[in-house]
Amino acid sequence: MTDTIRIAVAQTAVTTGPAANSAAIHAAMRSAADQGARLVHFAEGALSGYAGAAKPYYTGWDIDWAPVTEALHRTAALAAELRVWVALGGNHRLTGGNRPHNSLWVIDDRGEPVDRYDKRLLSYAEVTGFYTPGDHACTFEVDGFRFGCLICIEVNFPELWMEQQRLGVDCVLFSTYSEDPVFETIVRAHAALHGYWVSIALPAQCAHVTPSAVIGPHGHPLRHARADGSDVICVDLDRTDPALDVALHKASAWRATARAGDVYAARRVTDPRSAGRTVL
Repeated sequence: MTDTIRIAVAQTAVTTGPAANSAAIHAAMRSAADQGARLVHFAEGALSGYAGAAKPYYTGWDIDWAPVTEALHRTAALAAELRVWVALGGNHRLTGGNRPHNSLWVIDDRGEPVDRYDKRLLSYAEVTGFYTPGDHACTFEVDGFRFGCLICIEVNFPELWMEQQRLGVDCVLFSTYSEDPVFETIVRAHAALHGYWVSIALPAQCAHVTPSAVIGPHGHPLRHARADGSDVICVDLDRTDPALDVALHKASAWRATARAGDVYAARRVTDPRSAGRTVL
């Protein structure tokens, strides 16, 4: 198991055109690889675009799957060429008249798809008009670090973030297409409560409100992307960083002990002033 891994968060412009999106994605992948990143993380809908009532410029959008599929295959080929892993947001086509999943494709450094996370807890607009919900958690390992995936409004469901801790995740890849700055506040709380890193990937057009970032296990931002356009930021996840020692190696272990409860059960006493809760 290695102590460090460098990840990149790609803040690219997201349109409804897979060709334009993939050009930005490929440029970001090359930049990340040049900086030594082993994994590149992209926003919700980064490849295909994102459909949703809250995004009026997507109203009436009918997805053309051929260019989405072509762009996805070319992105996988570039991952193999650059020897980087990719977690890439986009719409995943189902069969017949079934609505697509809102997904993160996970592609390894040989260009092979190893898993896909399908957003499970959708908004009302998504589940009634755009997407089919997923049914599984997704974790994968790169160089001894375990990554998990969550998408957008799933930030509001603590049980999903607790699940990530139970699955032994070192870093949550959180992709969103939101301009709500409270999302980062909530993410920081999840990171601090559970003692893992969180990568937040947003489109460039959302950055003026809340830029992409990597949050440390202590709940503090380690780095933000620029707030005025596209960017690629690289951050080393370092298990030996003294600033993270308490969060990684002490707080998490103690909280596990506390949840088990044995340390408290052994120290409870039978005492009338404890039992008498109306006694002053």
